[in-house]
Amino acid sequence: MKIIQTLTLRGPNYWSIRRNKLIVMRLDLEDLAEKPSNEIPGFYEGLVEVMPSLIEHFCAPGHRGGFLKRVKEGTYMGHIIEHIALELQELTGMPVGFGRTRETSTPGVYNVVYEYVDEQAGRYAGRAAVRLCQSIVDRGTYAQEDLAQDLTDLRDLKANSALGPSTETIVTEAEARKIPWMTLSARAMVQLGYGVHQKRIQATLSNLSGILGVELACDKEGTKTMLQDSGIPVPKGTTIQFFEDLENAIEDVGGFPIVIKPLDGNHGRGITIDINSWDHAEEAYDFASKESKTRSVIIERYYKGSDHRLLVVNGKLVAVSQRIPAHVIGDNKHTIEELIEITNQDPNRGEGHDNVLTKITVDKTSLSVLERQGYSLNSILAKGEIAYLRATANLSTGGIAIDRTDDIHPENVWIAERVAKVIGLDIAGIDVVTPDITRPLREMDGVIVEVNAAPGFRMHVAPSQGLSRNVAAPVLDMLFPPGTPSRIPILAVTGTNGKTTTTRLTAHIYRQTGKVVGYTTTDGIYLGEYLVEKGDNTGPFSANVILKDPTVEVAVLETARGGILRSGLAFDTCDVGIVLNVAADHLGLGDINTIEQMAKVKSVIAEVVHPDGYAILNADDPLVSAMAERVKAKVAYFSMSPDNPIIENHLRRGGLAAVYENGYLSILEGHQTLRIEEAANIPMTMGGMAPFMIANALAACLATFAQGVDIEMIRQGVRTFKASVNQTPGRMNLFNLGDYHALVDYAHNPAGYEAVGGFVRNWKGERLGVVGGPGDRRDEDLILLGKIAAQVFNRIIVKEDDDRRGRDRGEVADLIIKGIVQENSQIEYEAILDETEAIEVGLNRVNRGGLVVIFPESVTRAISLIQKRNPISDDNL
Repeated sequence: MKIIQTLTLRGPNYWSIRRNKLIVMRLDLEDLAEKPSNEIPGFYEGLVEVMPSLIEHFCAPGHRGGFLKRVKEGTYMGHIIEHIALELQELTGMPVGFGRTRETSTPGVYNVVYEYVDEQAGRYAGRAAVRLCQSIVDRGTYAQEDLAQDLTDLRDLKANSALGPSTETIVTEAEARKIPWMTLSARAMVQLGYGVHQKRIQATLSNLSGILGVELACDKEGTKTMLQDSGIPVPKGTTIQFFEDLENAIEDVGGFPIVIKPLDGNHGRGITIDINSWDHAEEAYDFASKESKTRSVIIERYYKGSDHRLLVVNGKLVAVSQRIPAHVIGDNKHTIEELIEITNQDPNRGEGHDNVLTKITVDKTSLSVLERQGYSLNSILAKGEIAYLRATANLSTGGIAIDRTDDIHPENVWIAERVAKVIGLDIAGIDVVTPDITRPLREMDGVIVEVNAAPGFRMHVAPSQGLSRNVAAPVLDMLFPPGTPSRIPILAVTGTNGKTTTTRLTAHIYRQTGKVVGYTTTDGIYLGEYLVEKGDNTGPFSANVILKDPTVEVAVLETARGGILRSGLAFDTCDVGIVLNVAADHLGLGDINTIEQMAKVKSVIAEVVHPDGYAILNADDPLVSAMAERVKAKVAYFSMSPDNPIIENHLRRGGLAAVYENGYLSILEGHQTLRIEEAANIPMTMGGMAPFMIANALAACLATFAQGVDIEMIRQGVRTFKASVNQTPGRMNLFNLGDYHALVDYAHNPAGYEAVGGFVRNWKGERLGVVGGPGDRRDEDLILLGKIAAQVFNRIIVKEDDDRRGRDRGEVADLIIKGIVQENSQIEYEAILDETEAIEVGLNRVNRGGLVVIFPESVTRAISLIQKRNPISDDNL
């Protein structure tokens, strides 16, 4: 077996609208192509032995063991690999369930589609599944050590790419509220929301976190001074930088017991508590000094009591946790070392932050803590006796947390909320030492020992004891108060032809409202009037540029077939989805071999429209209008005929439509008609002579009207939009060269040729075509281009693209000429393969009053050649 290609889908896609995270593995079964599993000796037995957990896969039979039953009766290897790739992820804590396996038009080659949680792990699972199956085919088994290594690698991939526990908590709450999110490429930041409404977080820092508050929280001595000046109880202490000042500092705070900690430490590193001797103080000083970037060390009086973390979000206390340092409890049988090992076997304990609790590690610090209690690793504790392994209660060093949110005294709540405001933090973790959190701090000699910016949420979300607290909810309430939007309007445009023009016109109309519009097209990414990046930008990466931009108020996104198939959409839902048409283009690429399959690709845009939004569908195209059956949103149709039966039925039900009637572009809603403008007064329609441009304009007008854009602004938009080099390069760009005109259009498929032909046929003079086609199209498609050219033009020059896309020189031209001759053997034609030469010859030979129509590979080059001839204007009649 051989993996030909692996695609990672990250949004709604051809295979599934709801399951956005899919791997598509194109797999050649090679010599196993004709061998179902029941014909491979020992395969079923080997698979059951290696992966007995596959018994849980229901598959088509719909019951436990259903999949293995299929294997025993006989199924093909692509299907088996799909299930194994899913099960490998399940075994490593990544819940997945969706899969599909379909044979392609190439015999023996399958698309194996399966869900993933982490994309690197998902791709690995596919490769491992192929290795496992091949090994069972070849040797009857797969070594257990190899399977164990696969599972270890998958766990490592999952852990390395996982969001931190606090970030994961916030993201999970965002998903529950349908707030979109995406990771940013710098400093582990996450964006919540789109465009101008976005907010950013980094762990539990937000874009509302003031830098002064964060800096102050990092300065432990400065924090204590600010709190002390505000009358808030804090430990008596001082800061030193030199060891020779240690003795005086201890005296200043009132003598032993003391705490020594670094001035700028975090996560409990470098802290020693309950110091009662000079030798211990010396050792603690050296420990703290090494952990301090500035070598500055805090000496504080030690206050007896339990360690508590109080979480304040947006000025309100939301959770309280009592933290207990890493420890073991004796059973009168096991040594402390053995008790640590037993404790670490708890499935809730993992490495670092990858689980609810962290495993206890034995190091110099823990040995020192044990020694001070009179223990060693070989000590056997009496039943119920506790031995601590850390002086501090951080979860990251193996501590546990007990929820005390409902127990805290109201005065302590007031103090905590006041502390967060004094320091200036939107999210604050306040560390309190007190013997009893249910009593006021002043009564219990309790103190605020530290204030933390970016506090961890794990102890509150998953306490060892007590209730879990949804501390992410108040964070989201702060970032997105009730009624505050997190999304911007997204209008997505797809179809075989007309996408770029419709996208640009839609964006142009929306700009009449004064909003900042970001849009993507075949020729670039744009923000307002400015080009961000030139080139074909119709995929999810380009869409993300718009959705991540904090200035964008409206996104209009041209969405092409290729991006949907290769990566899926960049967004989970949109407000308007426009499907212009579906024609036979790009067939045979990406395993899309029929026009019906192509329609399914395009329908992804209609199916992801939000239920409150509109799918804008072409009523004149049966493949497009049929998409209404799968749409969950409202539907609006556009048509070149008000008598279209779909339009008539839709209007009778009070629906919304746009039609071309009596020379006007009009919006119809129920029995109401709103005329936008006469087509003759809309520049892009070429004086009303370009029917397909009228259809594009109808779609754009309908989309913006459905979004609430005022009819007068729509009217202003279509009046001021021209299919010019500046606004729509390569889309019906008409140049007046005095004695003749030249038209440049990027049409490169039969439907595009037909659309341009609708205008060209209206030309009164000679019609000369400079035609060609992409080499990766089917032979029949190129022959059809020749036939259409012969129907539209009086004379034809056939050229070829510089990039022949795998074909021999002259092969594309020969196929187009074959179509020309089949359609009209008497027409005048010649082949000039070089595009530049072909354009120059066409411009030189056209008769006075004639029209040269150029279908170029390079729009820029064609326009440049025309502009060298000093056109009077690029206009639209």
